[in-house]
Amino acid sequence: MTTTLPDRLSNDPRSPYYDEELLAKGIGIRFKGVEKTNVEEYCVSEGWVRVAAGKALDRRGRPLTLKLQGAVEPYLQHPAADAGEHAGDHDAE
Repeated sequence: MTTTLPDRLSNDPRSPYYDEELLAKGIGIRFKGVEKTNVEEYCVSEGWVRVAAGKALDRRGRPLTLKLQGAVEPYLQHPAADAGEHAGDHDAE
């Protein structure tokens, strides 16, 4: 079963691009070939990511973000979770 990742995804529950089920699976982002762990939102077709700007917060308590332009590559961090379970059982024997 292949999960296709959306063109745009956000980790803010107030956003229309928020998808809790997909975020629970674990999404990784490669931006310009480098793994990023502080991405708040991304858009593949427009080629940008929003990253947290340190620990700074706006007046509503949300993190301040910077919009960076470049190649965006989203991927699932654990693509074959069920295959890993079977492999673990095989190694135990």
